[in-house]
Amino acid sequence: MKTKKIVSLVIIISLLSALLVGCSSSATKKDEPLKVGVTAGPHAEIMEVVQKAAEKQGLKIKIVEFNDYIQPNVALNQGDIDVNSFQHLPYLENIVKDRKYELISAAKTIIFPMGIYSKKIKNLKDIPDNAVFAMPNDPTNAARALLLLQREGLIKLKPGSGAKSAITDIVSNPKNLKIKELDAALIPRSLDDVAAAAINTNYAMTAGLHPTKNSLAIEDGNSPYANILAIHKKNKDNPKIKQLIKAYQSAEVKKFVKEKYKDAMITAW
Repeated sequence: MKTKKIVSLVIIISLLSALLVGCSSSATKKDEPLKVGVTAGPHAEIMEVVQKAAEKQGLKIKIVEFNDYIQPNVALNQGDIDVNSFQHLPYLENIVKDRKYELISAAKTIIFPMGIYSKKIKNLKDIPDNAVFAMPNDPTNAARALLLLQREGLIKLKPGSGAKSAITDIVSNPKNLKIKELDAALIPRSLDDVAAAAINTNYAMTAGLHPTKNSLAIEDGNSPYANILAIHKKNKDNPKIKQLIKAYQSAEVKKFVKEKYKDAMITAW
């Protein structure tokens, strides 16, 4: 009987402790900065401007920088960060579908047009037969690259493949291009070893390539691949997120993007 009372007492104490810790964490979190994950380069640079704009509203932001496209969503889904800013909506939707993450888009940010670059040719019409062409290995950006190749007349894709296009959807490849899939962040370094490559603008700019001056072909402003602020579903009504969106979609940030990146990037709001 005494043992049962002791066990019951331990359970009650444990529950009370959990409740107290929960209350303490919740109260502390209100005063904590919003943790925003970004990738190196333009996303990080823009977020520094957002950080200053948000501070004027009383919102503190802690910028957490990542060096790939995988970890920002892992960290967001695990709750290690509150928001991330590095990806477009089709990429997020694909990750959510594949990994069952509970992540959603909170707002649009900017558009980085994907371009095709080369150190060996000055016109895509001059790309030789059997040339090696590098493109991102993640499904969404691979589709973008393939659609760009198709627009330039270098390949033909199966009708209706669209944003879900994959190498297996190529039905015509007259120059017999050898397509090499690589991690998006590594592609700029591969330009010495391939005839041409499709590179995301943020990585191109980090490597010193200007999208309109140095690309052989580039997506236009009608691209559906607008970048977003992604959050966990549980934070959709968090007032801090609304403050962040207001700070991001401010005249201050729009001016910075226009002056800093010219026509290499456009705002999506």
